[in-house]
Amino acid sequence: MPNNSDSNIATADALTLLLHNQHALGAAIEEVTKWLSESGGASVAHNALAAMETLDKNARAITDAIIHLRRS
Repeated sequence: MPNNSDSNIATADALTLLLHNQHALGAAIEEVTKWLSESGGASVAHNALAAMETLDKNARAITDAIIHLRRS
């Protein structure tokens, strides 16, 4: 059975990959939002920006968890 440190490292590594995916999704949403704004889809762009705020907020929490796990 792996020790707690090994489990923390594995968990932090997995969370790091998920965080990278979250950043990539945020960048893609940002690009689509820009296109929507320029194409007259202001209300849809507004909804996409709200989704990006959630991604950003959750990214901060994931980052904090990664730091905590790596220090354990």
